[in-house]
Amino acid sequence: MEFRQELFWDVDPKTIDPKKHARYIIERILDFGNDKEVRWMRRTYKMELIRDVVERSRALHPQTKSLWRLLTQAK
Repeated sequence: MEFRQELFWDVDPKTIDPKKHARYIIERILDFGNDKEVRWMRRTYKMELIRDVVERSRALHPQTKSLWRLLTQAK
């Protein structure tokens, strides 16, 4: 996937490695991603990793964290 510059305004999106920078990518998509990016994230990363990022991230906005805790609850 080609990442939007608006999503990764502080780095060159072409230098981002989806495996190496998974947590960083997930944080940005959770906070600022659009529907297409969220769908890509959910196809690319295991739900366990996404949940772990939601729980451990210090970078996510509090409102984002609350929303994604609800959306990623184990069923």
